[in-house]
Amino acid sequence: MASSSSSGLTFKLHPLVIVNISDHYTRVKSQTNGCSDGGPPSPPPRVYGCVIGVQRGRTVEIFNSFELLYDPVTHSLDRAFIEKKQELYKKVFPHFYILGWYSTGSDAEESDMQIHKALMDINESPVYVLLNPSINPAQKDLPVTIYESELHVIDGIPQLIFVCSSYTIETVEAERISVDHVAHLKPSDGGSAATQLAAHLTGIHSAIKMLNSRIRVLHHYLVAMQKGEIPCENSLLRQVSSLLRRLPAIESEKFQDDFLMEYNDTLLIAYLAMFTNCSSTMNELVDKFNTAYDRHSRRGGRTAFI
Repeated sequence: MASSSSSGLTFKLHPLVIVNISDHYTRVKSQTNGCSDGGPPSPPPRVYGCVIGVQRGRTVEIFNSFELLYDPVTHSLDRAFIEKKQELYKKVFPHFYILGWYSTGSDAEESDMQIHKALMDINESPVYVLLNPSINPAQKDLPVTIYESELHVIDGIPQLIFVCSSYTIETVEAERISVDHVAHLKPSDGGSAATQLAAHLTGIHSAIKMLNSRIRVLHHYLVAMQKGEIPCENSLLRQVSSLLRRLPAIESEKFQDDFLMEYNDTLLIAYLAMFTNCSSTMNELVDKFNTAYDRHSRRGGRTAFI
């Protein structure tokens, strides 16, 4: 895989695509973990889908995505499903085309090229959006990589390989409003979002603390009953057994992975909200500057040059 692309294309990625891929991976992972019967933890699943958008000249803008039906055994795609989804999207967004596909993982694999080639009859030069779901606290950038395919001669044989491409995060007005609304969400009493979050976390902490204290009381009671310090009551034991079966059996490693995954998703949404807030502030500054410059030009009898 080459280091960077030489095509000269400019890629613009919308937040909705990142949210869709993350949601797709989270749902598949939850279903996979729910189907395991106490066995060893299964490897992280990979999800596949198509990305759609528009291409204007040398600028490729990825607006949305949808899931793919992929058979990992035969490495084949459900073409009828792709054509049906494309037809439905064309009715609502007539200017949107299938630009490529997406998947999850830490790096591009050899089997990914088969999917890439299978989509070349729809788009002769598809893009590959890869989301890395693993947790890396030291990473500051978004865990998203966009690949293009280029034909290189390796050992005298022409081969298609993946090359990395740079991209920027682009938002439309509806996306900015949505993300900005989440970022500036405030409670009804006029407090800040941080105050609301602190109150929510405090309530959760108090509930967990109370649950822990009551479980300790039951544990001490059962230990004393086992030692013969207090008489054994079968009816009470049945109630304790019924209560304990309602508690979720959480393994420490699985809980840690799920917790870190949700924490990473929360940070991702926070970063997107920060980018949107900065973009909105910059737009307001430009509008104010244009308004002030226009007034100054009118007083001086000159036309504003913008």
